[in-house]
Amino acid sequence: MSSYGNEPSAHGRKVTIVGGGIIGVCSANYLVRNGFSVEVIDPALPGSQDQCSFGNAGGICPGSCIPNSMPGVLKNVPKWLMDPEGPLYVRLAYLPHALPWLIRFLAASRKPRVEEISAAMRSLHRMTFECYEPLMKEAGCEELLQKRGQLFVYESENGPAGSAYSLDLRRRHGVKVEILDADEIRQLEPALAPIFKSAVYLPEQGQCPNPGRLVAKLAENAARLGVRFTRGRVTGFDKGASGVTGVWLDGGERREVDQLVLSTGAWSADLARTLGDRIPFETERGYHVMVKTDTGLRVQTISADRKFVASPMEAGLRIAGNVEFSGLTMPPNMHRADALLKQARPMFNRPLEGEVSRWMGHRPGTPDSIPVIDRAKKASNVIYAFGHGHQGLIAGSVTGKIVAELAANRPTSIDLTPFRASRFQL
Repeated sequence: MSSYGNEPSAHGRKVTIVGGGIIGVCSANYLVRNGFSVEVIDPALPGSQDQCSFGNAGGICPGSCIPNSMPGVLKNVPKWLMDPEGPLYVRLAYLPHALPWLIRFLAASRKPRVEEISAAMRSLHRMTFECYEPLMKEAGCEELLQKRGQLFVYESENGPAGSAYSLDLRRRHGVKVEILDADEIRQLEPALAPIFKSAVYLPEQGQCPNPGRLVAKLAENAARLGVRFTRGRVTGFDKGASGVTGVWLDGGERREVDQLVLSTGAWSADLARTLGDRIPFETERGYHVMVKTDTGLRVQTISADRKFVASPMEAGLRIAGNVEFSGLTMPPNMHRADALLKQARPMFNRPLEGEVSRWMGHRPGTPDSIPVIDRAKKASNVIYAFGHGHQGLIAGSVTGKIVAELAANRPTSIDLTPFRASRFQL
């Protein structure tokens, strides 16, 4: 890992990070390791259940390169919307607000665009292990990265044939893919019930058994290195000729700004709009249910037919998935979490019995499945690092390294052209 020490930046050595989720704490660690003075501002404690990172399904997958919007998605949308327990739900009253985003989402499913997005995803995610490992070692939490692979299971014998294009994309991007039959599934994961007849196994992927604890440990490490953490919500900016000169907190306090990183997840687009960048953005509300039990499952397993994820966690089994469009202020609909539990029960040989907890969080979603990593158009001292959607835990470490490179005015580890905010301009 290269270190830039105290090499000069175009904007100075003090960086204010707005947002203390996985993107913010990884950025803080890389910035302080590279000689910056850093402050992180967030109303929630890092790793707490108020953050999207807390409820992540736990995948840390360098081979993640399949966009959410794929060719043929349009024909599935009506079926999903009509299914009260399906993977996609839009509250009727919210549909007019979500419609422009959904139209862009469908436009991203065109094959030429999918090819571009897939390449961008792979470029961002392929370094996730090598960027996490030094941070985890320093934070004393190396056990939170388990390289056990990832399993997609099907209830039919020819299930992978229906995912031929996705498998081709993975292989072309150098991702190792293995096709399993029923016997091989049982050998790999004896915990799974015999309802699954075929599977796709990605042996080079990883998982985190406690994403909330990972964020908390990385924040603790950053604090030990001198990063200042402030509880508060940023409500606005002061702007000058050189960009943002200060931030205002909800208590009326003002903080001076040299450089600023905007990584407030689902709340980022509203703040970016005040800086002159209109970015199509939605909260893809996601649910999970935790069952305090031991199913024996070792590998994160995805039901390819029913579109949910089963992840073995330190506290039990996490069932996560589905997308709900209802905005940032509507209360959670925990029937969505209950539906996940109902669908997961037939998945295992052991009954899913134990204490149950439910959670809802706000995924920060762009319509093309990739984040915005860029400088603000009208404020060159502001770095955008938001919109990672379903991939925040995967991309957190790499994004943090890139943020430090941008702040130091150095060449970045990957080509950021696909991640520019300007890609959404008509």
